[in-house]
Amino acid sequence: MAPRILLCGDPLGRLNQLFKRVQSVSKSAGPFDALICVGQFFPDSPELLDDFLDYAQGRAQIPIPTYFTGDYGVSAPNILSATAKKAENQGFKMDGLEVCHNLFWLRGSGKFTLHGLSVAYLSGRESCDGQFGKYSQDDVDALRALADDSGVVDLAKESDIPPAHVSDSSCCDSNVSELVKEVKPRYHIAGSMGVFYAREPYLNVDSSHVTRFLGLAQVGNKNKQKFLHALSPTPTSTMSPSELSAKPPNTTLCPYTLEKGAADSKKRSNDDASDSQYWRYDVSKRQKNGSDGEKLCFKFVCSGSCPRGESCHFQHNAEAREQCRRGVCLDLIIKGKCEKGPECSYKHEFQDLSVQRKPRSENANRSKECWFCLSSPSVESHLIVSVGESFYCALPKGSLVDDHILIIPIEHLPNTLALSPEGESELSRYRNGLRNCYKSQGNDAVFFELVSKRVSHANLQVVPVPSSRARLLPNIFSLAAEKLGFKLVTKKFSDSSEGRKYLQKEYDAALGLFYVELPDGTVLSHTLEENEVFPAQFGREVLAGLLKIPDRADWRNCKISQEEEAKLVEDFKKQFQEFDPFE
Repeated sequence: MAPRILLCGDPLGRLNQLFKRVQSVSKSAGPFDALICVGQFFPDSPELLDDFLDYAQGRAQIPIPTYFTGDYGVSAPNILSATAKKAENQGFKMDGLEVCHNLFWLRGSGKFTLHGLSVAYLSGRESCDGQFGKYSQDDVDALRALADDSGVVDLAKESDIPPAHVSDSSCCDSNVSELVKEVKPRYHIAGSMGVFYAREPYLNVDSSHVTRFLGLAQVGNKNKQKFLHALSPTPTSTMSPSELSAKPPNTTLCPYTLEKGAADSKKRSNDDASDSQYWRYDVSKRQKNGSDGEKLCFKFVCSGSCPRGESCHFQHNAEAREQCRRGVCLDLIIKGKCEKGPECSYKHEFQDLSVQRKPRSENANRSKECWFCLSSPSVESHLIVSVGESFYCALPKGSLVDDHILIIPIEHLPNTLALSPEGESELSRYRNGLRNCYKSQGNDAVFFELVSKRVSHANLQVVPVPSSRARLLPNIFSLAAEKLGFKLVTKKFSDSSEGRKYLQKEYDAALGLFYVELPDGTVLSHTLEENEVFPAQFGREVLAGLLKIPDRADWRNCKISQEEEAKLVEDFKKQFQEFDPFE
């Protein structure tokens, strides 16, 4: 049976009026599975705040699961800040942060499944900083990445009606129009324009299904425009290809195609502004790889491919792509300069492409500047807590928590998945020692490692998490991966050694691998494609969310003095002494 969904325009804090109407409609035409609100959810004046807070703080009953995106208005920052700090809302949650019973805040952007329907959303209004009530460029890019996944989006919801749909909506931001063109939802729902508007279905470019647009008025509007609409769409996942591609008699051409034909010259002048939101970088000042005034396609340089193909307005430059493959800083290639300074780990000189790349030998990987080689002058030996025969343990620079540990091979090895039997045995002893040490303090150990061509000296990271929160780990990691546009393969083993054997089998030296080993024996992994740019701090960022310390997600924010580091080392040595296999 198809889900039954209620859609609502801007509530503007008038929740009494909204929920009375919902209950009335439910009695006559219900029941309904959920209510989705678009446009401004919070009051626009303090007079409505008391009634609004009765619902938001749980004193008044919300009759149906309600999801909202318009996270701006009176008291929005206070309520939503408190919501984000709740333990159950930590990590990457795309299916809504629970404000109170039956009320869920869809923050930023995302995609989730609601009663079988694939729902994509963009919350708030355009901003460069992503504060409450505003979405950032990262939110837009995340939604684009999610839209690249296979499968058709059933519902897309945003705050503003795009210009292609309503002739007098010139104030709407172009990001929404660009997103709708790419996401191609079956239903596009929006508010914030104060009118009810149901457009004829229109064709999508390069897709067989049509899109239906619905704009909803504000709750309690003086003109009595429709603000509540019932919908019962069949989930795409249950439809046949012929059902999905059916076109009603009143179907029109894509409005974006019509816009292009009617205002081609204007579009050319605006294309750079709108497309730069996606491709980002103007390279008119770059030093090489193209004449002045040309722009490189960001996606092509990074991955070697571009979904826009020949219709892309930017240059698919093979030379720039090869420079990226050879480790040249992306900012240098595209912008002409790097703004990160000495913290950037990539090359800042263009490579001679006439010289063929040679496979690196083991010795070529060695570096006097390696942070982890004990023979290197760059190693910070005061961070070491234990030394074995093949491995040593050390605190990282800018540790996530005080007991955050790195297990590092003494030999300059690129990963811990291709060890000798003796090396694997010693690693297992260190892992068990750390597990037992953490367990004595009421914590469980989480192990994760990024195996990549850009990681020359392996370091297996170990972070303690409270045992009471360990059950949340699989879901939080999976949601975080989905938010960033990739999926983690999940396997569960009764013994950690079996999990290691599985990872060793999965590891391909020609590719990369990110993996996490959880306390219950679950192994999460993702194989990196040849040109994939994987977020190096992913594991740390997810755990920072779980531990409610998001400000420590970046190690550079956690630097302390050498004296403070030395004290942390001594404190951990005392805790670890009875569990250290080499003590």
